[in-house]
Amino acid sequence: MPTLGWITPNPAPPHTRVFVMASRFELKSLSDAPRFLVESLRSWNQVKAARGAYGASLIARPFRRVFYTLSAWKDRDTLYAYAKSDPHSQAMRAMRPACRRSTFVFWETDSAELPISWGEAMQRLDAKAREDAAEKRAA
Repeated sequence: MPTLGWITPNPAPPHTRVFVMASRFELKSLSDAPRFLVESLRSWNQVKAARGAYGASLIARPFRRVFYTLSAWKDRDTLYAYAKSDPHSQAMRAMRPACRRSTFVFWETDSAELPISWGEAMQRLDAKAREDAAEKRAA
């Protein structure tokens, strides 16, 4: 399953600030990929009905043990409400031990910029991963 394209569960009001999150999850083992994929699809179905979700996309590279998410929200609080509710919350708890590393980036943009491009998200994720690695080396 390569990419689940951008969906728009709730249209964003014109010219309003939206809260964006991109994530990258690298799994420890290929044997963890099927379960992570199943949990990702459960969370994907949840986001389709989530209050305040303005858009989402998912890239799954199970044979590379890497999964990416990209989503836009009304604000930080609506994103966190989604993350704290099941099935997403249960999936995070269940899959945390399977993750080798994860990277998260957050930013705000205008709703006119939706859908967010994967190119922009990947650039931000790569920059954050380099920053995290540099901080780890310095510690």
